[in-house]
Amino acid sequence: MPIHRLYPNVKQAIRSGDFSMAGVVVRDWALHDLIELLTNLMPSEQMALLRQVPPSQAISAFQYLAPSAQERLLGLMTTTEKVKFLNEMTPDDRTVLLEELPETESQEMLGLLHPEERAVAESLLQYPEDSIGRLMTPNYLAVREKWTVGQVLDYVREHGRNTETLNAVYVINEIGELIDDMRIRQFLLAPLSKTVSELMDRKFLALRATDNQETAVLLFRREDRTVLPVVNDAGKLVGIVTIDDVLDVAEEEATEDIHKLGGMEALDEPYMQITFLRMVRKRAGWLVMLFLGEMLTATAMGFFQREIERAVVLALFIPLMISSGGNSGSQAATLVIRALALSEVGLADWWRVLRREILSGLALGAVLGLIGFFRISIWSLFSDIYGPHWLLVAITVGLTLIGIVLWGTLTGCILPFVLRRLGFDPATSSAPFVATLVDVTGLIIYFSVASLILKGTLL
Repeated sequence: MPIHRLYPNVKQAIRSGDFSMAGVVVRDWALHDLIELLTNLMPSEQMALLRQVPPSQAISAFQYLAPSAQERLLGLMTTTEKVKFLNEMTPDDRTVLLEELPETESQEMLGLLHPEERAVAESLLQYPEDSIGRLMTPNYLAVREKWTVGQVLDYVREHGRNTETLNAVYVINEIGELIDDMRIRQFLLAPLSKTVSELMDRKFLALRATDNQETAVLLFRREDRTVLPVVNDAGKLVGIVTIDDVLDVAEEEATEDIHKLGGMEALDEPYMQITFLRMVRKRAGWLVMLFLGEMLTATAMGFFQREIERAVVLALFIPLMISSGGNSGSQAATLVIRALALSEVGLADWWRVLRREILSGLALGAVLGLIGFFRISIWSLFSDIYGPHWLLVAITVGLTLIGIVLWGTLTGCILPFVLRRLGFDPATSSAPFVATLVDVTGLIIYFSVASLILKGTLL
């Protein structure tokens, strides 16, 4: 029966408290459908439903939930259930959960693990936070170069169930150093009598356990891999990283950058699950900084108060100037930040980007400048709102727009490079921050151009 027909029955059963019936129905569901249902339930309902499905299905679904949701479910489990779930989880998913828990709770969960699993968990947690070591799993297939293809296949049949993936087989020497990575298809298509050394090319890609997780994202994207080996500083194979964990990192990084581009700290938790006070704290800091920055705009306007009093018509275009400069700067910053994140450009490309944005800024400024010029000119044919010197006002607005848009574009494209060079996250130069910076300098450009063009007439 299609899933859209089953959903009302399951939800109705859950609402009525008949979780046994709901469990019977969802046992035949695909894993992603069960996860989708769970994410729309209250924690108590999630736990009640998980108790009604086979343990393997429950543990698989539990592993795919967000760490914050897993933490809440752990609080509803019995000790026996905690032992079962934690010991059956894959090492990499368990590491993500343990590092999200408070220290005391994390130690408590470690105490529930079997000795072998605890040793694995503690070894992974010893790696630096946000390192590749926290992402990897020690469950992989490693063989020796002297083995025959037949021996390799026998080894895969015996130990394959305990590995994270069967896509790749790794070749190590006597001291555990990685010397090659091979696809399983190479062994499936080769004669059983051939040795591993005859199939090897000794060319492989590997990550270091202490590398930053962003390194894994870039390497997986560049090499189009689904799994990569992880070695320690001595070159010994210590684990593997699979694409599902890398995609989670990429999603977290993208979410963090989007939050920063919006002018706030990254939430680090799902929107509907973060506490009210934490969300306010995450948003208030940037808002206060931007507010203080915008106060400089009021200061700049006060500096040009005399000009505004003599030519009130200039005040009509202040919002236009501020928004145009801020918008152009935000566009440029967003484009460059994303290009840096995708490694489309590097620090060495700053001059090429600058030249490109100079031309873009001039072209975009010219477009807006012409629109502003013709707008004032057309309005002046039917009214005297801009006074007898409307042509000079139109020229002032047109030229200022070119200057402000150019300045905003240059600021937006250069600031991410400066922050990257200083070791900061380029996303910190968020669109609101660039807009605030350009607002203040835009006013200076506007009134400076006005002073030159309108001198002797309105000023």
